Amino acid sequence: MSNEYDVLIIGGGPAGLAAGLYAGRSMLKTRLFEKELIGGQASITDIIENYPGFPEGITGFELAEKMREQAQKFDVELDMNEVTSVDLIGALKKVTTPDGEYTAKAIIIASGVRPTKLDVPGAAALTGRGISYCATCDGPFFRDKRVMVIGGGNSAVEEAIYLTKFASKVTIVHRRDQLRAEKIVQDRAFKNEKVDFLLDSVLSGVSGENSVSAVTVKNVKTGEEKEVGVEGIFVFVGNIPNTELFTGALDMDEVGYVITDDALMASIPGIFAAGDVRKNNLKQVVWAAAEGALAAVSAEKFIETQG
Repeated sequence: MSNEYDVLIIGGGPAGLAAGLYAGRSMLKTRLFEKELIGGQASITDIIENYPGFPEGITGFELAEKMREQAQKFDVELDMNEVTSVDLIGALKKVTTPDGEYTAKAIIIASGVRPTKLDVPGAAALTGRGISYCATCDGPFFRDKRVMVIGGGNSAVEEAIYLTKFASKVTIVHRRDQLRAEKIVQDRAFKNEKVDFLLDSVLSGVSGENSVSAVTVKNVKTGEEKEVGVEGIFVFVGNIPNTELFTGALDMDEVGYVITDDALMASIPGIFAAGDVRKNNLKQVVWAAAEGALAAVSAEKFIETQG
């Protein structure tokens, strides 16, 4: 089988899958690389309520599976491998994985983001031993236990509500005096008897022998610290773009998000970026899918101009 393609897509989240769907429907020979989980972070979201077409909501896993099936219907090749290096210069771009090298006329970067890790004393040793970054993955392990959720955005508050299915008490810790989540999400948390709040607060330490047993919480206004007994910590304090492969090759902002033009082309012709990995104003599944579609259409037009 030839390893030469029209389009190579790096990342199998909503942006990558939508890009694959549009590229495949345009009869472009397309291969998509995903090193971990098809659907990306969306696939481990409990319920997605704001994706059009599903008025009752849909689990992230189900939505990701539907996207995968639709992309594969149009002959997109899925490759569950990590991309270890790229060569973006020249008419044919090159992607290398442990299984081989692949070339294409265009590459779509849809590699997404990863959670920012909790960086306080004691956290590193207890990651995976009470500290988690995925409520859907690990929530059932905390049945009838007290847990904390760190963060105040949509992800943090939605996952806190989800954790009330298992935990006896869920405390949301947020450094500001009010949450950043959408009002409808906040209202659900405020009405849930299992949820309480520590605002104007940050974690300053985690303790425990073989698992989390307590945390130290600091009030950012008064400086006062107190110890709180908990058995689980779920962290949702932001994300880091997965762009290390492209450092020094593409224009990025100070955080590492890829900068593109309106057609989603990056600073090298033939390289496109879509979804959470791109510098944009909205990190949502619907937005990522739309950008994936645009990136594929733009890639098709680029390929046509190259003859």
